[in-house]
Amino acid sequence: MAQPSSLMQGESGDPRLHTEERQIVEKLEHEREKEFLAQGQNLDGLIRPQQRLIHDPDVSFAEYYHYAQQTRAEEDTQPPAGKTGLIGLLFPSKSGPGAGHGSEDVSKVHVTGDLVQRAVVSDDEWAQASRALRTATQGTAFYLITTDILGPFALPYAIATVGWGPGVALYTVFAALAGYSGYLLWDIFLGLDSYQFPVRSFGDLGFRLYGKYMRFGFSILQGIQLLLNVGLITMSNGGALSQASKEKLCYIVCCLVWALVGYFSGQVRTLQKFGWLANAAVWINILCMLVSMIGAGKYGPNYGSVDSSAGISIDPALVTPVNGTYPPMQSSGGIPASPTGFVGAVGGVMNAVFSYGGSMVFPEFMAEMRKPKDFLWAMWASQAFIYFVYMFYGLFMYGYQGQYVANPSYLGIASYGISTAGNVLAMLSAAIAAALYGNIGLKVLYNNVFVEIFNLPPLTKTSGKILWIGFIPIYWSIAFVIGAAIPNFSALTVVVAAFCILQFTYTFPPLLHIAYKVKRAAIADRGSFDPATSASADKLSFNDYLRYFFSNRWYLNVIHVFYVLGALACAGLGAYSAIESYKSSFASGVTTSFTCKSPFGS
Repeated sequence: MAQPSSLMQGESGDPRLHTEERQIVEKLEHEREKEFLAQGQNLDGLIRPQQRLIHDPDVSFAEYYHYAQQTRAEEDTQPPAGKTGLIGLLFPSKSGPGAGHGSEDVSKVHVTGDLVQRAVVSDDEWAQASRALRTATQGTAFYLITTDILGPFALPYAIATVGWGPGVALYTVFAALAGYSGYLLWDIFLGLDSYQFPVRSFGDLGFRLYGKYMRFGFSILQGIQLLLNVGLITMSNGGALSQASKEKLCYIVCCLVWALVGYFSGQVRTLQKFGWLANAAVWINILCMLVSMIGAGKYGPNYGSVDSSAGISIDPALVTPVNGTYPPMQSSGGIPASPTGFVGAVGGVMNAVFSYGGSMVFPEFMAEMRKPKDFLWAMWASQAFIYFVYMFYGLFMYGYQGQYVANPSYLGIASYGISTAGNVLAMLSAAIAAALYGNIGLKVLYNNVFVEIFNLPPLTKTSGKILWIGFIPIYWSIAFVIGAAIPNFSALTVVVAAFCILQFTYTFPPLLHIAYKVKRAAIADRGSFDPATSASADKLSFNDYLRYFFSNRWYLNVIHVFYVLGALACAGLGAYSAIESYKSSFASGVTTSFTCKSPFGS
C-alpha cells in the first residue's frame, strides 16, 4: 500500500512567508513556469510530458489516453513479471525485475515537481524513471489486497445480525459487486496511466476525469478512512491487550500503548519492499482464524464480552442473564426479530462491507506493478480467497457462538489460553496493518492536502521531513482519541464502512467509469490526440456529455447510474444505523468514553 515517493508533489511556497509576500512569490513562480514552458517547447511548438505540472489541467483526456495505449503496447512485449500461476500468487518473488530496460542511470533523472530541474530530462529518461518504479508482481498484489485486519473478524458479527440466509446472500452480492468495481478501476487505470503521465492514487483518477475538486475530495476521504482504520486498530489491540492482562491493565492505558507504538513506527517515511509484510499478515490472520475456531468449538463464548456482541445490537434480552444464567446460544435462518427494527441488521451489513475495503488503494497497487494488466487476475483471485475463507470462518463462528459472537470475534472466546493466543496473533497482524495504514494515511493527507492547499513544504525538503516528525504523534493521538472517546467498536466500523469504504468500493468506481466511457466515446467521434500537433477536441458541453452518455453500449452507463444511487442509499442507511447505535449505547451506559474497563470484557 505504500506509494512511490519518486514523483512527489510540486514545490510549494515557504509557509513562513506572510500572505501578501507569498502571493507575490507565487505570481513570480507562475510567470517563471510560463516562460520556461514557452522556452522549453520543441521546435514544432509541442510541450513534452515532463514539462507539464504534476497535476496539469491543460493535459487533455485524449493525451492521457494516447500515452496509456503506448505504455500498454510496450508492456505487452515484456517477458512475464516474476512467477505466474498459483505458485506465483502464493509465493511471490521478494523483488522482481522492474519494468525498465536499457542501461540508463535512473538515479540521475530528476523527477521532481520543479519544471526547471526537469528541463534536462529527455523523453526516454522520463519514461525510464517511471518504469523503474514498477517492480511489483501479481503475487505481491494478491497479498496486498488480502492484507486485512478487520474484515474476517467482523464477518461473524455481521452474519449474526442478519441470520444464515441473508448473511450468505448479502456477502455473496458484496463480493460480486466488489469484484466488478475492481474491474472498473482496472479498466480506467489502463486507459489513463502511462510512463509519461503515471497514475499514483485514487485521487489521480478523479482529477483526470472530473477535475481538481474531485481529487481533493477523494484524497481527504481516503485520509479520513485510513485515520479511522488506525483508530479501530488502536481499539481492537487495546482490547486484546487488556483481555490478555486479565484487565489488570486499564483499557485506556492499553490503547495508549499502541498509540505510543505508532509514534515510533510512523517515523519511517518510506515503506519499500514491504510485500513480505503483507504476505506475513495474511498467514497470521489465517492462523488467528484457526485458533479462534478451535476455541469457539471447544470452549464456547466469553460472557464477559457481551457488551460487544451481536446480541446487544439485535435485542439486549438475548444476552442478559436471568437469575445469573445467560440465555442459551441461538441462531436464526432469517433476519432475527429485534425491537430496534432493521438498525441492527443494517449495522451488521456494514460490518460485512469491511471485507472489501481494499478498493481504496487499488490504483496504488497497480501503479507499482510491472504489468498492471496482471492486476485483474490477482484481484479476482484475492476476492475469491476473501469470499470463501472469510465466509467459512464467519459461518463457523456464528454456528458455535450464535448471538454471543463478538466484534472482533477473537475477543469472544471463553478460554483464556486460546483467547490470548488469538489476541497475540491479532495484535501482531494489526501492528503491521496499523503501520501501513498510518504511513499511507498521513502521506495522502500531507501530499494532497497540506502541500497543495496549505503550501507546506514537500517531504523531499528538510523542512518537510521535520514537519513529518511532528505530524506523526498528532495523527496517532487523533486515532487514540477516536478509540478512547467512542469505544463502541461495532458502531464505529459502521461509520467507516458507510461513509468511506462503501464509497470507494461501490460508489466511486461506477461514477468514474461513466465519465471515462463518455470521454472515450468523444475520442471515437472527434478523433484522438495527435502528438504532432498536440491537438485534441477534449472540451465537452452538457449536451455533448448527454449525447455521448447514450452512445455505444449506453445501457452500461444507465446501469452504473443505478449502481451509484444504490450504493448511496445503502450508505445512508448505514449512517442512520450508526447514529442510532451510538444514541442507544450512550443512553444505556454500555459505551463510556475514556473508560478503564474494557468494552470487550474478559
